Amino acid sequence: MSTTTDRDAVAEQLEQFRRELTAYCYRMLGSAFEAEDAVQETLLRAWSKFEGFEGRSQLRTWLYRIATNVCLDMAPAAQRRARPMDLSGPGSAAAPNLAQLEENIWVGPIPDERVLAGDPAEVAVGRETIKLAFVAALQKLAPRQRAVLILREVLAWSAAETAELLDSSVASVNSALQRARATLAASGGVEGDVAKPLDEEQRAFLARYVKAFEAFDVEGLTELLRADVSLNMPPFELWLQGVDELRTWWNGVGCGCRGSRLLEVQANGTPAFAQYRPAEDGDGWTPWAIMILEIRDGKLAGIGNYLDTDRLFPLFGVPMRLTAEGTPA
Repeated sequence: MSTTTDRDAVAEQLEQFRRELTAYCYRMLGSAFEAEDAVQETLLRAWSKFEGFEGRSQLRTWLYRIATNVCLDMAPAAQRRARPMDLSGPGSAAAPNLAQLEENIWVGPIPDERVLAGDPAEVAVGRETIKLAFVAALQKLAPRQRAVLILREVLAWSAAETAELLDSSVASVNSALQRARATLAASGGVEGDVAKPLDEEQRAFLARYVKAFEAFDVEGLTELLRADVSLNMPPFELWLQGVDELRTWWNGVGCGCRGSRLLEVQANGTPAFAQYRPAEDGDGWTPWAIMILEIRDGKLAGIGNYLDTDRLFPLFGVPMRLTAEGTPA
């Protein structure tokens, strides 16, 4: 790369892989912010070593090799990211434990636009494999098993290709894949309706949810819930399960959501909203959470509220305040 033009051309060539590498790193690390850091480091390493690449393997394979090594270096040994329901049993809405844990404990959401692209079939597969439940399940695997399962079952790489990328053997890759499948099966699998953007029935259901939530119609909300519905809100350790617990929450501590406004966003291949609570100064609404919904069998099975709004709202490109007219300030 002897000239500025050469360097720019290489950077442009590498940039084409950013979105798919972000998806891969997100599944590996469980954090949108760590995934972006990992991809940036991957592209920087590839750019600096591009002259020595010499096309000995496909560029895409080479980039995935670098990204895998970056992720394996970043993957925490002692603490794997999780959701509150992965760490403890459900709590009580009447006497909630509102202890907060550090950010690096939690699996977090990611905007669809950062990780989904391609033809409709590819996007459909991508939606299923960036769902929070699936990404959280992946974190239960040892890092190399996680890489094997993603490469083999999400990205459809062959055992030989995966072994080459990981400097391993086909037998070792197949063994790791078998153990990874067993671990995921033991965790109960991942359920949920497929998100279909043009599904009118789902659109109608979400419209009912938004209307009930913004009106803070607790009884209307409970009509939309499955019996085993759960509510969690990282960084709080607390999570709740069951219609009665959520009703108690909304009528108690959770009543602070009264008067909220919801702005639709695209996150993790599932219905999602940016939630704004009434501003303390009385001027419009300010950020409270990125809300991820899980729908199963036409009912609401899970609500995840992610409260790190200082970082999440800019990530999702939504305003930090809504005016009284419900538009960005």
